[in-house]
Amino acid sequence: MKKIAVIYWSGTGNTELLAQAVAEGAQIEQADVTLYTVEEAHAVDVDELYGIALGCPSMGAEELEDAEFEPFFESIKHQLKDKRLALFGSYDWGVGEWMQTWQDECERIGAILVDDGLIVHLTPQDADLENAHQLGQLLAQ
Repeated sequence: MKKIAVIYWSGTGNTELLAQAVAEGAQIEQADVTLYTVEEAHAVDVDELYGIALGCPSMGAEELEDAEFEPFFESIKHQLKDKRLALFGSYDWGVGEWMQTWQDECERIGAILVDDGLIVHLTPQDADLENAHQLGQLLAQ
């Protein structure tokens, strides 16, 4: 069975809703999915995973959350080469520049992005959650 980890940081609950939907989508494909907050994810062995989904909202000047999520990402990014990867997150203002920057960095290190990063303005609506389901399915295929 394909092992998938969905790891996220959420300040308001919006990115958490997306994470749950991504996990549900991967489960549709019969994957063994575990959902982690970034605080819980330090024990995850990325090398054992078929795929990984990372979720973080835009913070500050369109950046990853820098106290917990960014240090975690920095600690695992060398393991993402040739790994199936999905990115997602929510934002309040701006145009999603943080996601493009994050996506570009993941491509530079050789991750296999299954789709463009999913960005959602504020609270996810039904269509956003459906897109997150589809992202999870793509990750697990």
